[in-house]
Amino acid sequence: MDLYEHQARELFEEHGILVPRAEVTDSPKEAREIARRLGGRVVVKAQVKTGGRGKAGGVKLAADPAAAELTARQILGMDIKGHTVGKVMLAQPVDIDSEFYVSYVLDRAAGRFLAIASAEGGMEIEEVAATRPEAVARIPVDPAEGVTSAKAGQIAEAAGLPPQTVDVLVRLWQVLVREDALLVEVNPLVRTAQGHILALDGKVTLDDNARFRQARWGDGTQEHHDPLEAAAAARGLNYVKLDGEVGVIGNGAGLVMSTLDVVAGSGARPANFLDIGGGASARIMADGLSVILSDPAVKSVFVNVFGGITACDAVADGIVAAVDSIRLTKPLVVRLDGNNAARGRAILQERAHPLVEQATTMDGAARRAAQLARTA
Repeated sequence: MDLYEHQARELFEEHGILVPRAEVTDSPKEAREIARRLGGRVVVKAQVKTGGRGKAGGVKLAADPAAAELTARQILGMDIKGHTVGKVMLAQPVDIDSEFYVSYVLDRAAGRFLAIASAEGGMEIEEVAATRPEAVARIPVDPAEGVTSAKAGQIAEAAGLPPQTVDVLVRLWQVLVREDALLVEVNPLVRTAQGHILALDGKVTLDDNARFRQARWGDGTQEHHDPLEAAAAARGLNYVKLDGEVGVIGNGAGLVMSTLDVVAGSGARPANFLDIGGGASARIMADGLSVILSDPAVKSVFVNVFGGITACDAVADGIVAAVDSIRLTKPLVVRLDGNNAARGRAILQERAHPLVEQATTMDGAARRAAQLARTA
């Protein structure tokens, strides 16, 4: 669950991290009044859940309230990487002396968190990381130990950050832990000409599993610039639209990612990422197939399931019920393996739908799905 910038800065304030004064609105006329309250000269910032706002023209300085109204009018309704701007935040400008980058992110593979920091923050941090990786420090953080003042000092020293940032690093860790976050990022964290450390921008991603504790942020509904992603989200599906021609359904994020690679290795492009997780009921399969088949770019669909807690015969029952409840218009290649795989294959064979065929291996299924997509 990604938060908007203004929500992230709200969390920062609650944990004692300094941020510039700011207000949010969806009205250009109100933007003029907010600018007046903030002293006249303001920074107008698009509120969308994506990066690159500055380069896209979604962050602009307004010299006075009239300019703030005009700028808000220009930014509201903009399309930034497929996200439509519905609100803007107006913030007091800051006299910046230095810009830094700091973040904490979950490192799932290593079972720990990673502190990433650099003395060269700002819009070009990605270029810095790519061209001069030595300028970006990556410090492992043991979740059991957390970020103490000593650990924060180690991070600051490794990244070349000033000593004043140590307290902020500790407080940002508190945001991550106490607010159930998977990612906390500040870019830029700045030192003002007066020597204060402020968070000028913030990105926070909360753990979806903690929604019941984070109800104040709403239901966690994300912005989906693609209508298929919006349709999938409405059905509770973990779906991401890609630009290929082979639809992909799998159970488990790791298996789906491997499936995408195998499809690509077979000379085709995956059209989506769709993880049905541990369940493959008829309703879930029908919803998943319905979304994927709604994509005109999809020429074939590859269902790749490894039976575990959910047995393959239950998955096969779900597939049969799904193809009987929706109009299957494109070929479906199914690969079942694991728990009750033989029984699952028998169920599909008995149904004998003309557009459903089976493969015994993942590579073979991917090659067949790619072939069907090419000849469609």
